[in-house]
Amino acid sequence: MKIATWNVNSIKARLPRVLEWLSEFQPDVALLQEIKSVEAAFPSMEIGDAGYNVAVSGQKTYNGVAILSKHPIDVELSSLPYDEADEQARYIEAFTGSVRVASIYLPNGNPSRDDDGADSEKYTYKLEWMKRLRTHVAKLLKFEDAFVLGGDYNVCPTDDDVYDPAAFADDALCRQQTRSRFRTILHLGLTDAFRTFEKGPHLYSYWDYRRGAWQKDNGLLIDHLLCSPQAADRLTGAGIDKSPRGKERASDHTPVWCELTGN
Repeated sequence: MKIATWNVNSIKARLPRVLEWLSEFQPDVALLQEIKSVEAAFPSMEIGDAGYNVAVSGQKTYNGVAILSKHPIDVELSSLPYDEADEQARYIEAFTGSVRVASIYLPNGNPSRDDDGADSEKYTYKLEWMKRLRTHVAKLLKFEDAFVLGGDYNVCPTDDDVYDPAAFADDALCRQQTRSRFRTILHLGLTDAFRTFEKGPHLYSYWDYRRGAWQKDNGLLIDHLLCSPQAADRLTGAGIDKSPRGKERASDHTPVWCELTGN
């Protein structure tokens, strides 16, 4: 089973690229983020014609996540628990095939500081969201089933995951508090699928549209696939598919994928 995560940065703008990639790469499951679409406007028919079932948690203009699968999709959650007042569409979880999956669009958190140097409201929201995610992951692990939590985590876990660590030291993606909270999630017993197979620096999933970042390979690794022990036992490979990023009207992210034994 091939599972991929991709922040498409608007499904409307990126639909031709997404359909092209589904046809060429043939993932069994695709976890999409930043679809920027409500469910009614999502191109379910076009994606269905490509052979995929669809589940969406969306909102107009911003955020939004989706699960595409060649298997039936049984949605468990369409938002992250533990804050009923949070209306941002950033989480969807479902069973499909032999695994539980979630598509995650973790808050960016920038600017991370106010003018007085204190943590900004956006950064505080990010840290609280990560705390909620950790609580939920701890609950999921008690079921002892195979799950893969994929998405744009907006976290560079180490300096190897950012092209200029000094310039990003106080960025919400790289601040010590961000990395520490990400580690507390991993240390529950999850496995980073990509880093199981690829250990080196300068391996990225995101390149800004500005300042020639793609051409200079000035990137960030912020898209991750985190596996439960039962899923990690089934891992056979993982990687980054850079081909979509180099095409016209590309997303600023590119897919990250892993492969598990079984369906």
